[in-house]
Parts: sequence; structure tokens; C-alpha cells
Amino acid sequence: MTEMNENPLDILPEMLLAASAVIGLLLGAWLPRRRQWVTGALAAVSCTAGIAASAVSAAGQNTTAFGEAFAVDPVTSTGRIVVLGGTLVVLALAAGPLHANPRETEFYVLLQLAALGALVLAGAQDLLLLAAGYLLASVPAYALAGFRKDPQGTEAALKYYIVGALLGVVMLGGITVLLAAGRGTSYPLLRSGLPDAPAGLVAAGVVALLAGVLFKAGGVPAHFWVPDAVEGSPASVAAFLTTVPKVGALAALYRLAAVPLADSALPWADLVAVLSVASMTLGNLAAFFQRDVRRLLAYSTISQVGYLLMPIAVVGRTDLDQRALLYYLAGYALTNLGAFAVVCAVPEARTVDDYRGLARRKPGLAAALIVCLLGLVGTPPTAVFLGKLEVFSAAVDGGYAWLAVVAVANTVASLFYYLRWIAPAVTGPSTTADRTWSGAAVAVAYGAAAASLLLGIASEPALNAVGTQMMP
Repeated sequence: MTEMNENPLDILPEMLLAASAVIGLLLGAWLPRRRQWVTGALAAVSCTAGIAASAVSAAGQNTTAFGEAFAVDPVTSTGRIVVLGGTLVVLALAAGPLHANPRETEFYVLLQLAALGALVLAGAQDLLLLAAGYLLASVPAYALAGFRKDPQGTEAALKYYIVGALLGVVMLGGITVLLAAGRGTSYPLLRSGLPDAPAGLVAAGVVALLAGVLFKAGGVPAHFWVPDAVEGSPASVAAFLTTVPKVGALAALYRLAAVPLADSALPWADLVAVLSVASMTLGNLAAFFQRDVRRLLAYSTISQVGYLLMPIAVVGRTDLDQRALLYYLAGYALTNLGAFAVVCAVPEARTVDDYRGLARRKPGLAAALIVCLLGLVGTPPTAVFLGKLEVFSAAVDGGYAWLAVVAVANTVASLFYYLRWIAPAVTGPSTTADRTWSGAAVAVAYGAAAASLLLGIASEPALNAVGTQMMP
């Protein structure tokens, strides 16, 4: 049984992040350059407090806030914890390179605002709030992508912005169409109104809406920005862009499938299944011959979207959909951030050959890299292994066995390009003797790799926590 109230404490994690961003912006106006780390520390405190508040709210009953526009349920709570935890990791990765940078405060503020947009996406239960979350997650991210103001960064930000602006307009058009079809923007209202609306009108609105949300997830056909934005932006920003917005977008897609589209006669599940196959296959094929490690991870994240779309395709057809998606999101976030932490730890290494002999020079860092890359494949006992097992089981249980077969084939194929990075790291003479190392990034890589293993080994409590039913 759910209840509705207008208690601001229901959105305490979002309020903490917004307040920290505003206060940090004011502090940065008068703090000396070498003391702007205070705003970063404030951001870290707000993320930590938000995680604690999210854990407390997760133990309570499902509810909605502000006219049912925002849902507080396991999907929102898991999204909050993963988004805030991921933002905390990115803050740690960025702190060293940004120290005493004249725009250090701006970076922290933009990061928090983009994370806040992801939180809004995860809990939105109204199309207007979904649009607001999309814009809030996008605009600061454009600035982050071009933060260095060099040619590569400018190109990355421009491509990211053009695709985002185009698909944002398409998404707003879809919202307008669905408003006309369902005579409202609230998800429960749309659930009752869309089945009686003209099928063509609903189909046009749904396709346009999916295009915008898939842009934030980085999935086909809205994936074109990912490799260039990841390659041209700072490594810490690349880690953020391939992890945090994806969590909010996929949670939003799940909620769209579970509520307003639940009673629709449209074959939207088949469309999501096709997009799942396209994302995992195109991402893998494009990653096969990449030698730049950032572009390799960029195409890897496109392929991961394909696996994450599988439980969305079977929403309402199986009881495994929600826990499969949420557990996989948590495992993927840990593992992907760990891989990018290794990239941040060796900032001068750009290609897979630059990591040759890493195991001789930094055996612990090489071990973390191996755990994270094999984890992205889905090797036991990492968290992604169990996550993939859950999504494959959900697909089979939901009547999409063919989708699980395609996903297994893509998983096997992905091993090739991950091994192309691992092989030089563990063989041959060291070429990293003259490299500079980031101590904070090394520590993050160790922690993320260990957490991925721990989440995979002690998976039962996590699966139980994310398996509680979301808002109807």
C-alpha cells in the first residue's frame, strides 16, 4: 500500500545535492585558488549524507511526493545510492588533477548538478519532471565534456551538445504527443489514458520519448556522441558520463515501461529488444579494433546498455526484471568506474600498448585492471557476472529466450577486445617506468575492483533489497 505526501524530506538526497551545489558556487566566488578544494569536500559530504538518507528511505514504505510526480521506491533508492556513490568516486578521481585549478569550484558544481539531474530521472513519475531531469542532467554535462577548453574537449562538447539538443527537442515533441493522447503527463494517468488513444499517436510519442532517454543512456540509435565525448573529455569526466547519467536514464526507462506503457497494446517490448541487440552488437563490433583505451571503454559502455535494456524489454512478463536491472546497474557502475580509475591512475597512457608491462611495475593496479575488464565481460565472481546471469534469466523467463542467446554470443565476443588490453599489461617489458601515477586514482581502482568482487560474492542481501516491488 502506498501513500502520497508533500514532505520535503522525501527528496532529502536531492535537496542536499542542490544545496551543496549552490553553496559551493557561492564559496568559490571568494575562496583563494588553493582553497577551492573546500567546495569539493562539501560535495563529498553531501553525497555521503545523501547515500545515508537514501538507505534510510529504502527501509521505509513506498511513497510519492509532490502530486505523485516523484516516486520514492526501490528503483529510486537504488538509483540514488548508485548515482551518489558514483559521483563520490568521480570527485576522488578529479580532486588531484583539479587542485588549484582556477575553475575547480565550477567543476564540482557542474558535477553535482549533472548528478542531480540523474536523480530526478530515476524518480520521475511525470513526463514534465522527466523533461526537467533530462535538461538538468544534460546541460552541465556538456560543459564538463569541454572543461579543458582544448581542441579535443571542444569537439567532444560540441558533438555531445548537438546530439543532446536534437534528441531533447525530439523528446519534448514526444511528450507533447503523449500529453495529447493520454490527456495528462502523470504516469498513472497515462496508464489509464493511453490504451484508449489512437495507436499511431501513442506510437509516435513513445518512439520520440525513447529516443531522448536513450541519449542519456548512450544506447543505439542515440549513441553517436559517446566515443568522441569520452575520448575528448578529462578521464574523470569520461568515467562520470559513461556511468552516472546511464543509471538515471535506465531507471527512467524501466519506470516508463512499468507504469504508463504497462497496459499498452503497442509492441514496445519488441522495439526495446531490438534496440538491446543493436546496442550490444554495434558496441562490440566497434570496440574490436580500438587501440585507444578511452574509445574502447566508450564502445564497451554502448554494448553494456544492450544488456541493461534486456530486463526493460520483459517488464511485466517476469518477476525478475526489477532486481536484474538494479543489481546489474550497481555492479556495472562499480566495475566501469574501476576501469576508468586505472585510466586516471596512468594519465599519460592513451593506447593499450602504453600499458605494456604494467604488471611488472604496478602489480596491484594491473590486478585491478584485470578484475574490472574481466568483470565487464561477466567473469565470476564479479558483480557483473551475477548481473548478466540475472538479466539472461529474466529474458528467458519473460519469453525472450532468443534475446538471451544473442546476449550470450555477444558476451563471448566481447572477451576478445578486453583481452587485447589485458595481454600487454601482463606480458613483455615495462614501458611505464617514466609514467606519473595518481595515488588517489590507484586507491579508487583498488577499492572499486574489491567492491565488485565483494558485491558478486555477497550478492544475496543486495538482490533481496532491490527485489522489493516498486510503485504500481
